[in-house]
Amino acid sequence: MAEITSGGRDLVGYGASPPAIPWPNGARLAVSVVVNYEEGSEYSHAMGDAHQEGLTEFGSYSLPECYRNLAMESMFEYGSRAGVWRILRLFDETGIKSTFYACAVAFEQNPAVARAVVAGGHEVCSHGWRWEEVFRLSREEEREHIRLAIESFERTCGKRPVGWYCRFGPSVHTRELVVEEGGFIYDSDAYNDDLPFFVDVGGTRHLVVPYTCDVNDFSFWTAPGFLTAEHFYQYARDSFDTLYAESATCPKMMSIGLHARMIGRPGRIAGLARFIEHAQAHEGVWFATREEIARHWLEVGLDPRGRTGG
Repeated sequence: MAEITSGGRDLVGYGASPPAIPWPNGARLAVSVVVNYEEGSEYSHAMGDAHQEGLTEFGSYSLPECYRNLAMESMFEYGSRAGVWRILRLFDETGIKSTFYACAVAFEQNPAVARAVVAGGHEVCSHGWRWEEVFRLSREEEREHIRLAIESFERTCGKRPVGWYCRFGPSVHTRELVVEEGGFIYDSDAYNDDLPFFVDVGGTRHLVVPYTCDVNDFSFWTAPGFLTAEHFYQYARDSFDTLYAESATCPKMMSIGLHARMIGRPGRIAGLARFIEHAQAHEGVWFATREEIARHWLEVGLDPRGRTGG
């Protein structure tokens, strides 16, 4: 039975007066590019799971559980075999530093990717031990999986992550467990703002760097008609242009969600390349990792009640 709690929502946030605090070097808009690296940690019979992922290039198409979904597995494998390398090449060519929402087991399955991400100066944020729905876990199971993820990243990346992000959303215990574990300076388990914000977690002031569902390439698999690189570029560009205009009076943050098996396809990567070119043509744009954004906000940021981060 799922756990349900009441209260704890904040529908006000910064309201009509977000804090007018600049980003480093006077930048006005921080752009956070995120790559969700999940390949090899998804639900599959190959991993010993009783059920399998149902969303693929075919759309939402689930095989009866008595059959192994080899087509699904191969579509995920594309991300780790080809897509992620195409993305990393683009980042190298454009000088972009990104954040990888990486599942620990996915890096274990392909340690060469982990090494390349670290060597490229990208941030590794924990996307969990596996690409799993943590709200289905007991509190102690979730605590154990957080510990397993940290230990795994220390082996594959040489250091532990300082950020946390769950698949599909956290459980009612996640944020408390992340704070209790220690070593995490932020989580991204929220979609409710254009700026970082602080929350109280059992008396501890904790930073949230919100994420996005809309400027996200999973629309290639979920939204009929959202089929071309140009569609992705247009939506990302329009989001950027709106936030850039608003950032003339107060800082803004733009998040972009990517997946190696989705945007890494040859016919889609061009949309991301066009967006990066568009954004880099503007003054005052800071392409930053989420860790960089978090550390800056912890130093100088304000929460909705006007308290500074320092």
